[in-house]
Amino acid sequence: MDAKMRSRFEARARVIKALAHPTRLFIVDELSRGEQCVCALTEQIGADMSTVSKHLTVLKGAGLVQDEKCGTQVYYRLRTPCIMGFLNCVESVIESAAKEQLELVSPQEKLI
Repeated sequence: MDAKMRSRFEARARVIKALAHPTRLFIVDELSRGEQCVCALTEQIGADMSTVSKHLTVLKGAGLVQDEKCGTQVYYRLRTPCIMGFLNCVESVIESAAKEQLELVSPQEKLI
């Protein structure tokens, strides 16, 4: 692997690592419905504002969200809504794995 290719995979890993937390996944999901202020996200998550702001900073650093200050409020939105396609794919992986596990514990043919 050459340096350019390695750099590309490292950039991908940064994005995936930024998503690797339930709260950040929740934030991305909420922002897929539209722009929201930090105060609304804080209320929905049930955490303090500094914790939510740290999560948003991680997402922003990975290029997943962008912000805009309006008076005293900061509003966030997804930078690239196509990330939801990736998350839909993750759901498909979960469903497929669950179906496979279910087949192991519930055989098609019953024993007599």
